[in-house]
Amino acid sequence: MSARVKIRFSFTDASGNTEIETMWAVTREDGCELDNIPFYVKELALGDVVSVTTTPDGTLWHSGLVRASGHSTVRLWFASEIDVIRVRGELKTLGCPSELSDLPRLVAVDVPPSIAYADVKAYLDQGEAGGTFEYQEACLGCMAPG
Repeated sequence: MSARVKIRFSFTDASGNTEIETMWAVTREDGCELDNIPFYVKELALGDVVSVTTTPDGTLWHSGLVRASGHSTVRLWFASEIDVIRVRGELKTLGCPSELSDLPRLVAVDVPPSIAYADVKAYLDQGEAGGTFEYQEACLGCMAPG
């Protein structure tokens, strides 16, 4: 049976400071498969398998990408909390699950490889043009094998 573990990821924020994001993962033979949609770390997505190093106190730290899942990660920053539930529902209808961060206006969106990204991008462009949210393409499955 695979174990669920928490991994720490270091990233640089917009101000140039080093920050830490933690994510859940499931252990696999070849590494740890991400079980969360990243909120801050770029170039990683749900289902990616990563390698880790373990500190003497048992803390797991991300050390590299083993295998990309083909999923994409998009982050949304909403102008108002009022729109969050509606937009998350619309994204779910498009086939894209999402997670709400501890910041009530920040949402991380998973775009599975089976979903046409062009359709999702059209929706995102419309929402951004309408002032509902701004979005950032944090990882576009571009590192997927094939």
